[in-house]
Formats: sequence, C-alpha cells, structure tokens
Amino acid sequence: MSRRPLAEATTRYRRRKLIDRLMTVLAYLCTAAAIVPLTWIVIYVIYRGLGAWDVEFFTALPQLYGDGGGVRNGIVGTLLIVGMATLMGVPVGIMAGIYLAEYGSNRLGGVVRFMADTLTGVPSIVVGLFAFGVVVVSMGGFNAFAGAFALAIMMVPVITRTTEEILRLVPNSIREASLALGIPRWKTILRVVVPTALSGIVTGVLLAVARVAGETAPLILTILGTNFPISLNPFEGPSTTLSLQIYQLAGQPSPQVVEVAWGAALLLVLMVLGLSLVARLIFRGNAHTRF
Repeated sequence: MSRRPLAEATTRYRRRKLIDRLMTVLAYLCTAAAIVPLTWIVIYVIYRGLGAWDVEFFTALPQLYGDGGGVRNGIVGTLLIVGMATLMGVPVGIMAGIYLAEYGSNRLGGVVRFMADTLTGVPSIVVGLFAFGVVVVSMGGFNAFAGAFALAIMMVPVITRTTEEILRLVPNSIREASLALGIPRWKTILRVVVPTALSGIVTGVLLAVARVAGETAPLILTILGTNFPISLNPFEGPSTTLSLQIYQLAGQPSPQVVEVAWGAALLLVLMVLGLSLVARLIFRGNAHTRF
C-alpha cells in the first residue's frame, strides 16, 4: 500500500519535468522566431547596401539616372526634421508624464492616459494628414516644419507613457524624505524624483526618436520630398529624409539608383540601431544605482 503514493508522486514529477522541458524548448523557439528575422534583415541590408557607400554617396545629391548619386540632402533633412521634432515633442511628453505620475490620480489624468494610448495606435498616415491640414495648408506649401510637427505628435504619447512608468518606479520613501525636510512638492519632483529616474527617461526619449526617424508616411504629406538641395530654413520649401528617399529611389528602374536606396536603408538602420543601443546602455549602466 505504501508504494502506490510513491509511484503516483514519481509519475507527477516526471510529468512536470516533461512539461517544463517542453515549455523551455517553446521559449527558445519563440526567442529564435523574434531574433532570426531581425538578424536576417540587418545582414541582408548590409549585403545590399554596403556596396553603395563611398565618398559620393555621402556628399552628392540623388539622381534618378546614371550612377544614382548620393543622399546628402537626405542626411541633412533627417537631422533637421528629427531634431526639430525632438525639440517640440520631448518637453511636452516629459511634462505630461510627470503630471500623470505625480498628479494624475484623477479624472483628468485618466483622460490624458486614454488619449495618449489612443494616439499611440493612430496610423502615422493619419497624423500626416492632420499635419497637412493644419500646417501645410495654412502655410501655403510643403516644408520641413510640417514634417517635424507630425513626427513630434507621434513622439509625445510614447515619451509620456514611458516617463510616467519610470517615475512610478521611484520609491515613495524618497519623496517622503524630501517632503519631511520641508521641501515643496514641485521642487521635490524637479530636484529629487526626476534626477533619480533620469536614465530611464532618457532611454524612453531615445527610443521615441529612433521610432520616428524611420517614419515615411506622414512625411509624404508634409515635406513632399526632393532631389534638389534643401533649404536650412524649415519654413521654406520641400525637404526630404533618408526614409523618404528610400521610398522614392527604390521604385526607380535604374539598378544604380536602387543600390543607392539600399545604401540609404543601411545608413538608416544603423542610425536606429545606434540610438537603441545607446538607450539600452544608458539604462543598464544606471538602473542599479538609481532605484
């Protein structure tokens, strides 16, 4: 009689071990399914795009014939438009995130969260259409500011929710210690809470910048795109970015022009990967000392 419970326990143990191994294998397969496509894309883009990289690629204007030219105006336009979008979107997103984390336990906070979550899921082409109606039509033409305005709208909800979640990780004991010393709440937030969570906030900002740097759809309706030199005045004339140039050059019949598009794709991928890696390194290097 005493052997039967032991046999049942052994059977249950073997069943649990089998299920554990099956789940472990499934987890590894899912990890491979996530990593392999990204690795494949990066390797293929390097294979197709590295041959286009030379001095002319970085210094010449694009051409729709001949050797394809370069992407100088796309590089300048990307830096200009993404830079302006960052200047517009980051302060709004961070301030909104601070409000939600510190004062957002009310009906207004719920509305702001709902709007941020909704805006995150809005298709980028819809944001571009909105910017077209608000900026392009009112200013009478396509310009870099309209593109930056559209990208800033896409950045705000991402930064807002990231900032809120990072600030919520700061222990309340830190806030209480500051308030117990007689420091006002607003100064506690600016001098204690935000510096404590700064690495996480910077990480969220860099990831948001990396996301909008590769957007194309809203820029088609706002900056139009051009193969001619672009104006450094963001309110004057059409502009272009690397993502928009990839879209326009990849459909050309000339193999040399398509190769330039692949080179631009490689440059854009490396820029996005670089921002993502910097964000990860900042967060990893400071997370263990902040909280």
